[in-house]
Amino acid sequence: MAQFELILPKMGESVAEATVTNWLKNVGDVIDAEESVVEVATDKVDSEVPSPVSGTLVKILVDVNGVVEVGSPIAIIEVEGEGEDSGSTAASAPESIPEPAVAATEIEVQVAAAVATVSAPEPSAPISKNSNGRFYSPLVRSMAKEEGIGQSELDQIPGSGKEGRVTKKDIIAYLEGGRQAKADQAPAASAAPTAAAAVPTAPASAPTPKTAAPAINVGSGDEIIEMDRMRKLIADHMVNSVQTSPHVTSFVEADMTKVVLWRNRVKGEFQKKHGEKITFTPIIMEAIVKAIQDFPMINVSIDGTKIIKHGNINVGMAAALPSGNLIVPVVKNADQLSLLGITKAVNDLANRARNNQLKPDEISGGTYTLTNVGTFGNVMGTPIINQPQVAIMAAGAIVKKPAVIETPEGDMIAVRHKMFLSHSYDHRVVDGALGGMFVKRVAEYLESWDLDREI
Repeated sequence: MAQFELILPKMGESVAEATVTNWLKNVGDVIDAEESVVEVATDKVDSEVPSPVSGTLVKILVDVNGVVEVGSPIAIIEVEGEGEDSGSTAASAPESIPEPAVAATEIEVQVAAAVATVSAPEPSAPISKNSNGRFYSPLVRSMAKEEGIGQSELDQIPGSGKEGRVTKKDIIAYLEGGRQAKADQAPAASAAPTAAAAVPTAPASAPTPKTAAPAINVGSGDEIIEMDRMRKLIADHMVNSVQTSPHVTSFVEADMTKVVLWRNRVKGEFQKKHGEKITFTPIIMEAIVKAIQDFPMINVSIDGTKIIKHGNINVGMAAALPSGNLIVPVVKNADQLSLLGITKAVNDLANRARNNQLKPDEISGGTYTLTNVGTFGNVMGTPIINQPQVAIMAAGAIVKKPAVIETPEGDMIAVRHKMFLSHSYDHRVVDGALGGMFVKRVAEYLESWDLDREI
């Protein structure tokens, strides 16, 4: 019998460690290849780690709530075959272990991206993973950083986890329990007053007090439904976006007649030739990519007072899940793909999103987002920006309408296929001129579609 070290695989961009949250298998259990063994959490997503081999779990190396670095062993599996030392087995393990799929109920929307919290002050020093005799998980340290909680303050928060560790619930309870009130009760200063201190000065900037949620009367026929983890993450992400970015939305009505006629003519042959269904989403995405190349300042993010201009065009596509929640997988380097390539990427990501098979890297790194509200029969929408991006476009339903068109013989009324494009953008960096010209350029690319385009 040989022993195989199960290694914590790469968990996504910039993720160096994870916290073990639950072992799905116990010592002595038989494991099939690609069967999930353990659940782990990072500051971006919660994932399941599968075993690349079949065998028996003989040893667990990291307890629940333990923090482990990417590439480190977390368990030992006994497999059939000649005995080998575990060191040589582990050496090849990182290459053989696939990236874990992201459980749909455990995804941080970004859509997987780190949330940019501009309004929250950052602590002066980084949060240590070990302090005051207890461990702090990556998620807890990330939340503390976003909320401006320093090391000393974090050490004072009561922990309800194993061995007194602070959990996400403890952080939320601490914040909701009047952190500001506690801070106000602290002594203003320990030094004796001086003449200079006696001079009244106006505060540089007073924090805006949070408005308390109104009380809700629950009637006898009402049902109380607890949000699942993913819905809570979506709620936090959306509130953060509105608080971070001053949203402006511009609208353009695009004539999609040429696109509709072309797609109706080629969709059967397209599927027969390439094995893919062509929808309107990749067509609209291609137009967005071309417009980004014309207006690259849409493809940016904000870091304090710095503008990060992205070299890659990574377009996120909002996808509804069977649970009713939302996820945003990302088509990476969309500017390097043909229409066929974009179609394959869109179909693949959408299918795997519905089956909870996306990987962490596939929901992160987006630089612009498209949401197709037309699939639900909506003619337009005012989408919320997917932080840390600065713009998002919603495509409405394509509707037949009478419209005035220009012909060599003069103006005439004809039935046309029309679609509203709604472009929401961050007014800190995208002004109305740029935001308006961008969405207009997307419409122009769609309206000038080549009816004779080859597939």
